[in-house]
Amino acid sequence: MMKEITTTLTQRSQVTVPAEVVRLLGLKPRGRVVFTIDDGKVYLAPAPFTLESAYRSVRHSGGPADWESVIRSVKDAKAEETVREVTGG
Repeated sequence: MMKEITTTLTQRSQVTVPAEVVRLLGLKPRGRVVFTIDDGKVYLAPAPFTLESAYRSVRHSGGPADWESVIRSVKDAKAEETVREVTGG
């Protein structure tokens, strides 16, 4: 069944995506969408996940990180988790 929903274009050429469409597509705030144009018709879909989109979704901390310390911390946390799983505590 085809359904038509009308919305208004603002002076800045923006539209609000209707809540029903947001739910149907599983969109979240600041989510990205793709417009596909095919034979005079426009289709809207969630943008596929890419490494580029993941990179853009993380804010840069501003300074260089001590990666050795980060790696050591993650390894220590994983080791503690494994010990708890093995010992049941």
